[in-house]
Amino acid sequence: MKPEFDRFADDYSQLLRDPIRDRFATTPEFFFERKWQQLVAYMKEVGMRPEAAAWLDVGCGKGDLLRIGAKKFGRAVGCDLSAQMLEWCADLETVLQDKPTSLPFPADTFDLITAVCVYHHVQSEDRPLLTSEIARVLRPGGTACIIEHNPFNPITQLIVRRTPVDADAHLLMARTARQLLVDAELVWKKIKYFLYFPSLLYKPLAGLETLLSKIPAGGQYMVFAQKPLAMRIRRNFHGRGDQSTGSV
Repeated sequence: MKPEFDRFADDYSQLLRDPIRDRFATTPEFFFERKWQQLVAYMKEVGMRPEAAAWLDVGCGKGDLLRIGAKKFGRAVGCDLSAQMLEWCADLETVLQDKPTSLPFPADTFDLITAVCVYHHVQSEDRPLLTSEIARVLRPGGTACIIEHNPFNPITQLIVRRTPVDADAHLLMARTARQLLVDAELVWKKIKYFLYFPSLLYKPLAGLETLLSKIPAGGQYMVFAQKPLAMRIRRNFHGRGDQSTGSV
């Protein structure tokens, strides 16, 4: 999420390589496909019609998740602090961020906002500001989703420690992500853990993974929250009189 990711851009996929990670997934796309499957399931659950919705992926990097789902949405946009990472997104609509705590969009713009493995790169004091920005640009009734590595999973911890792009990572628990969303005046809906099984076993064990989704042992988790339909008007941290509670 930081401009320093410019120096990782050319070799980003290679820098993510890890023997354990490589054994877990037959292709790197597996991790993004699993995230997309979880998002699709949740959208069905809440009755969101992506073809009539606008989606923002905060900290989109090279656009891997957007590229899977963009055609399903009425509009799909990514933003990132790294201009070099966004150079890989020529086939997508993207916007360069100038600050980690500010999103360059008007209030009430998106129906779905995702932040995939972004928060562990954000300083703890900046996380509430970023979450407020997500809430600000989210439409009333829209969904915010934080997707993060699960610090309770020892294999995840090991991989993160060995990954160069995560040298500054500070993993956060699901309850911390939940509290960030609640503090931004969003209504918490669900926490879901996933990535319990490697790609070769996922399909035959998909039902079991669904049953395990409330147990904090999967490799990653998703926290969903919704913006209330009616929110009071207040002045946000930029000093603007926007409709409330914004932030990735």
